[in-house]
Amino acid sequence: MKILVLNCGSSSIKYQLLQMNQEEVIAQGMIDRIGEEKSKVKLELANGEKHTTELHIPNHDQGVQFIIDDLCNPQHNIITNKQEIVAVGHRVVHGAEVFSKSTKLTAEVIAQLEKCCELAPLHNPANLKGIYAAQKMLPHAIQCGTFDTAFHQSMPAHAFMYGLPYEYYERLKVRRYGFHGSSHRYVSQQASKLAGKPYDACKTIVCHLGNGSSISAVLNGNSVDTSMGLTPLEGLIMGTRCGDLDLGAALYIMRTDNLSVDEFDTILNKKSGFKGISGISDMRDMKQAAQQGNERAQLALDMLAYRIKKYIGAYAAAMHGVDCVVFTGGIGENNPDLRQQVCSGLEFMGVYFDEQANINSQSHEYIISQPSSAVTVMVIQTNEEIVIARDTYELITHN
Repeated sequence: MKILVLNCGSSSIKYQLLQMNQEEVIAQGMIDRIGEEKSKVKLELANGEKHTTELHIPNHDQGVQFIIDDLCNPQHNIITNKQEIVAVGHRVVHGAEVFSKSTKLTAEVIAQLEKCCELAPLHNPANLKGIYAAQKMLPHAIQCGTFDTAFHQSMPAHAFMYGLPYEYYERLKVRRYGFHGSSHRYVSQQASKLAGKPYDACKTIVCHLGNGSSISAVLNGNSVDTSMGLTPLEGLIMGTRCGDLDLGAALYIMRTDNLSVDEFDTILNKKSGFKGISGISDMRDMKQAAQQGNERAQLALDMLAYRIKKYIGAYAAAMHGVDCVVFTGGIGENNPDLRQQVCSGLEFMGVYFDEQANINSQSHEYIISQPSSAVTVMVIQTNEEIVIARDTYELITHN
């Protein structure tokens, strides 16, 4: 059974075609810069063969059409026709309190997702574009959605509520939702296996670090707290997002500089974080700048490491201990210096770091703590697509 997984951003589409339930990736790729004169198109086949080109793809409709045509291209020998694609699994960022698990995308479900756009205006509209396009191009295929927020729906009220008048929760559903749920779910499951502990008896802190970053506390297989909030803006500092901020500071800046809500929204989401502190949003460029003596780049690195360490300490306290600390995401998987900086000084809670393992391993999953460490620290390559594919397969075979 072939399942297509789509992850649609505002100007991009990432995809994988998988053979289920063997979990074999037949092809994968992405289209970037949708709507620009030259969109970047990448395709990678199962044998490692790669194809890259540039052409004008004006919208998501044509993007999804191009992906299907490319998969059916006889030169690639992937599939002979689009009827082979039995189902499409979509990443949907915000499911509010309505969706606590993956679901088939019926007309009623899609109508509810459209209402969620108010909670995630930067993400859900793009996700819906992919859903509409897939329905149009693959009318025979079953459409399913997996929600970033779903895994965190197990958080207790004392963790997800804000200290605002209760009416804002009742009327507007203002609360902590959390994101990157598919990643936190996959990585915490893999961590328990790597540590040799049952998933339902394991205390895990997952540090998903990328251009967008979040940390979660996973207690016995359930998310009990996470750093992102109503939106992906809260928590750690990120590429262009500020992370945790005193709201009094926000009000002060808006009043002083006479900024509108929309203007300050742009500052918080697109001009803050690494970019705001150092002028550089990309972690690789920022590391290089810091090595060359850029003090503000080093400050941004130090702020990130410090805040990760604070969250680890807080979540260890919340769970009355911790068995595993996991680094994942583009930054978490590829930045050994940051991992060492975060873990330095955590000996008080039983973390004994292995510097050699931290820099030497080339595996997708490996332990970077010493055998004597009470807490197992590890690096695990995330795989959100396989979570979406598994959930989609489960929905169409057991429902």
